This record gives sequence, structure tokens and C-alpha cells, in this order.
Amino acid sequence: MSKVPLTVRGAEKLREELTVLKTIKRPAREQQSFIEGRIKDIEGKLSHAQIIDVTEMDAGGRVIFGATVVVYDVGMDEEITYKIVGEDEADIETGLISVNSPIARAFIGKEVDDSVEVNAPGGTREFEIVDVRYEA
Repeated sequence: MSKVPLTVRGAEKLREELTVLKTIKRPAREQQSFIEGRIKDIEGKLSHAQIIDVTEMDAGGRVIFGATVVVYDVGMDEEITYKIVGEDEADIETGLISVNSPIARAFIGKEVDDSVEVNAPGGTREFEIVDVRYEA
């Protein structure tokens, strides 16, 4: 099975969920089947995870997996902060976007002051990269 990228924070969250599922929720009989399936899923992901600590990488100011990117959305006239994470960590409500999303793919490799056009379902969006940070 191929390696799955996870941030350090994402791996910690999966380990925490695994502990809760094994020690607290597993005993609940009515949910046992679901919980057993989720335990196997998490154990599989963690055993095949390639944990990437962005704070220890030298990306030279470029957007990479795990980076926090502050962008200016030209069409909406606002700044937005995204963190590029693995698929299992993605949560658009909190600014965590999947490395496989069109927006993240467009940002990868770019640096501060670069303009980026993204073909989204709602049409083309234009962003300007304001800041790139490598934080846990």
C-alpha cells in the first residue's frame, strides 16, 4: 500500500481518536461494528502514513504540503488562510484543505506575491499569495 501524507498534528489527532475508540467507545455494543471498522481504518492509515513535519523542512518560501498559506481572494476582496493537509484531515470550515483539492494543487510550488488562478466549480478564482508559514 502506498504512503499517505499526514501532518504531525493530523497523525496526533488520529492517534487520539484511536485511543478513544479503543478505550471508551469500543465497549458500547450498539456501535461496536462501526467502531471496529473505524479502528481498522485508522490503524491501516497510521501504519501506512508518511508523517511530514513541515517545521523541519526547508521549502525556500514555497507552498508545500503542510504549509499555512495566507491568500488574498481578488474576487471576494478578502484575505483567507488555508493549511494544506492530507485528505483525512481536511475541514474547509477551519481552513484545512486537502492536498488533492484544486485550490491546494494550484498553490503548491508558489511563493509570496505570486498570482494563482484556480478553476473552481463556481468559475475561475484569482488569488494572490500574501504569506507562507511552516507551523505545526
